[in-house]
Amino acid sequence: MPRRSIFLCFSTISVAILAATAAGIGVNWGSQTSHPLNPNIAVKLLKDNGISKVKLFDADPWTLSSLTNTGIDVMIGIPNDQLSTMGKDYDIAKNWVEENITHYLHDRGLKISYVVVGNEPFLTSYEGEFLNSTFPALKNIQKALDEAGVGDRIKAVVPHNADVYDSASGAPSGGAFRADIRNLMTQIALFLKSHDAPFVVNIYPFLSLNENSHFPINFAFFDGGGKPITDGGRQYTNVFDANFDTLVFALKRIGINDMKIIVGEVGWPTDGAKSADAANAKRFYDGFLKRMASNKGTPMRPGPLEVYLFSLIDENMKSIVPGNFERHWGLFTYDGKPKFAMDFSGKGKDAMLVGAKGVEYQQSQWCVLKPEAKNLGLLAGNMDYACSLADCTPLAYGGSCNHLGDWMGNASYAFNIYFQMQDQDVRACDFQGLAMITTKNPSRNGCLFPVEIVSAGKRTAVGFVVAAAAVVVAVSLMRL
Repeated sequence: MPRRSIFLCFSTISVAILAATAAGIGVNWGSQTSHPLNPNIAVKLLKDNGISKVKLFDADPWTLSSLTNTGIDVMIGIPNDQLSTMGKDYDIAKNWVEENITHYLHDRGLKISYVVVGNEPFLTSYEGEFLNSTFPALKNIQKALDEAGVGDRIKAVVPHNADVYDSASGAPSGGAFRADIRNLMTQIALFLKSHDAPFVVNIYPFLSLNENSHFPINFAFFDGGGKPITDGGRQYTNVFDANFDTLVFALKRIGINDMKIIVGEVGWPTDGAKSADAANAKRFYDGFLKRMASNKGTPMRPGPLEVYLFSLIDENMKSIVPGNFERHWGLFTYDGKPKFAMDFSGKGKDAMLVGAKGVEYQQSQWCVLKPEAKNLGLLAGNMDYACSLADCTPLAYGGSCNHLGDWMGNASYAFNIYFQMQDQDVRACDFQGLAMITTKNPSRNGCLFPVEIVSAGKRTAVGFVVAAAAVVVAVSLMRL
């Protein structure tokens, strides 16, 4: 989902993960991938790593069925493109609750805590598209939950991007909801409060660092080294705390002092940008999980926090309008392999997470540029074509394959990623006679030329066409 950051005096900004507390760990599980893992394999991955909470962005029946009778606590999402119909017609909302909530509760033993109505619907980049539909949809879903007799334990919530609030003073104490949506946000917050539902916000320290070249790097992490910010006697040593407390003050400004706040998304990508790599991701998670395990909270909200890490697995069909890093937020690679050692308990006991078991791969073969290729005038157009339909983000500036340093390597990566996405169809490795299939792995110098997994099924990805256009531009810049 496209994101924007908010800018205070320290700029900041989808499986969900509950901070390392006795209540367990969860994670955002997105579906914008060309070759999704079999849901049963993904659920086993969750259980093998002790993850007991998961946040979904839709209500895919196969996924929900795979989570039944597992004890995993689920947040089920309603995509933004369904908000209008849900808000206009209560019967549609009621039927949705019957099919996706009560059916699984009563007949299948699925554990559900929240229905997530939309995702960051008030982003400024949406230009008001969902302003008139989000609140009616929220009210109709909560009404349907209440009438189904489950509204006391399952709440409807709306995950907001942190750009719904800002601070005129540049400090947390100046926090207020954005002027253009202040009345609407007040109505939504008061409605949530009246139903004992939490306010859900997505906070991304990475975006603070990535979008502002002057941002103090240490302020994005939790291991100190940066200059603290003082606000009314409160000291802030990291942007996460400062952002969170800006929301606390925004709520206080409308008369809400004790509303529960859940961080719906927080994480760090591992590719696609200068600061997006495994080392920085590990540094972030090490500090963040240790901080969460301490139950220290923030200066304005001391005590345990409920947070949801983003995300479980890389998603190669996410829109890259916000940046190439959008496809690389996963704790695990596309095939369920852990990217780095980490400790969900926050006690510093580093170990590699348990990888996915039973993943089936396609043949060990790759599509590369022919060494003897002659008509190189055709190369640029064929690379652009490949990258318009497949994920070439690792080739871009700051990416893990940007250092290949030669047009042959770049072309081979582009050809192969398209070939893999097309399930290794021999017709997908021609490129006007420039390409050939090889059984010799061309991966080198930390750049992985992947072999795609056997897909568990087809899912509809949001925003891929837009993403493709952006990739073409990126490839044009990096071709040589």
